[in-house]
Amino acid sequence: MRVAVAADHNGVELKVHLTGWLEQRGHQVDDRGTDGTDVVDYPALCADVGRRVASGAADTGLVIGGSGQGEVIACNQVRGVRAGLCHTDFATQVSRGHNDANVMVLGAKVVDAAIAERMLELWFATPFKGGRHQERVEQITALEG
Repeated sequence: MRVAVAADHNGVELKVHLTGWLEQRGHQVDDRGTDGTDVVDYPALCADVGRRVASGAADTGLVIGGSGQGEVIACNQVRGVRAGLCHTDFATQVSRGHNDANVMVLGAKVVDAAIAERMLELWFATPFKGGRHQERVEQITALEG
């Protein structure tokens, strides 16, 4: 899979770890930044990853912030993006299985590397269920205007 990845200053360390983890599993990673510890604003990073996914340049996206709350809001402002905040197994499975989410958001202050790896495994292993969920995804898409 082609995965566009970005993190703010809070998520850089986890981003580096997960980028290696993804590459070890054969995924193609497009690291969209940031790389330093200087404070950066996350909305532009979220928009960049979202646009890569929405345009088809990436199959999925991964955005890492401190809590992930602001990042999931920012990602979902991009037309064609359905971002899910994935701090638990349940939230991850629902975001993929019910909402066909195409961007995963993690909070580096909420999950450690081992939990983040497990969330990514679930993300890739959970198929979209379709059916009544497809109808709801279509309704969400209609809200975009």
